[in-house]
Amino acid sequence: PSFGFLFDIDGVLVRGKTPIPAAKTAFQKLVNSQGQFLVPVVFVTNAGDCLRQKKADQLSHLLGVPVSQDQVMMSHSPLRMFKRYHEKCVLVSGQGPLLDIAQDLGFCQPITIETLREKHPLLDVVDHDRRPNVLHQRFGALLTNSITLFVIPVPVAVVLFGEPVRWETNLQLIIDVLLTSGYPGNPYRHENDPHIPVLACNMDLMWVAEAQSPRFGHGTFMVCLENIYKKITGKDLKYEALMGKPSKLTYQYAEYLIRAQAAERQWKQPIQTLYAVGGSAALSQDDEIDNSWENELASAAAARCRSVLVCTGVYNPHTEVPLDTRESITETVFHGHRDFRFEPGLVEPDHIVPDVDAAVDLVFQLENFAP
Repeated sequence: PSFGFLFDIDGVLVRGKTPIPAAKTAFQKLVNSQGQFLVPVVFVTNAGDCLRQKKADQLSHLLGVPVSQDQVMMSHSPLRMFKRYHEKCVLVSGQGPLLDIAQDLGFCQPITIETLREKHPLLDVVDHDRRPNVLHQRFGALLTNSITLFVIPVPVAVVLFGEPVRWETNLQLIIDVLLTSGYPGNPYRHENDPHIPVLACNMDLMWVAEAQSPRFGHGTFMVCLENIYKKITGKDLKYEALMGKPSKLTYQYAEYLIRAQAAERQWKQPIQTLYAVGGSAALSQDDEIDNSWENELASAAAARCRSVLVCTGVYNPHTEVPLDTRESITETVFHGHRDFRFEPGLVEPDHIVPDVDAAVDLVFQLENFAP
């Protein structure tokens, strides 16, 4: 094969935990009788709450074909390339086994919001039932002033894996860390600019589950964080990097995984076309964002990437495309992230099909590929 598939998951293969019926049919066409894939396939998801192996196991069960972790790309997978942070302490936000995920990506000193909250119990006070008994704590501190309290390293960066469960706690403590250069127990320093680096995964404003309407995604949490930061400081929150669909970095890394599969199977034909099923093309990030991390994948360059949108997810083929996101308020709304330049041509799909089974049939026809 001279092509590969990048499959979105939510809305393409599943809705929540319910498989879309066409998915199993489609994947029977993509494997041989031994269960080996006939073409390189990568599952590209903006989920970030589990390890790749768990997602691979889930997909194997749902699709009825063996999926390996090397075929799964989570929203946080490109963080493996950010080696300059791996030896440093980073504060991680999200849900799931956060420390396991961070360590699997190469981070040696991750700390969670919960650990920070335990270290600084006076900071998290929105929920009245979780507020500490201040008098009791001060009295206890007097009794134990000779005991060394547990010490945690100072975070030098914040990594946003995905939406947390307790938004008020995470929003509060992340703002505290940003405005104190990693010392959240200290008073805010409004001249603290630039703040410590922030790396964010998954900018999806909403995502599709079993409900009739889309649900809040990590992008919604990021909108909250960005606006709180600007309301307090008057300045924009800056990101060191944004990853997950539709960032260019994510598609470069996915292509790297596609090429690795082809090399492992010793397929000599170069991969010329990638078909992103359920996803659009990569969007360009604003110039202010540091793009130096792209250099490590600069050699990954397929001739072209085609989008094949399916009508089982968020995508609506009848939605109008805004020409200018800063002016389009009433007629149409751009749901992408603040730091992405909106390019209407990239949102227009190359092909629109009813479901993933029809997408596989279409690609085989376009490529004149007969399994």
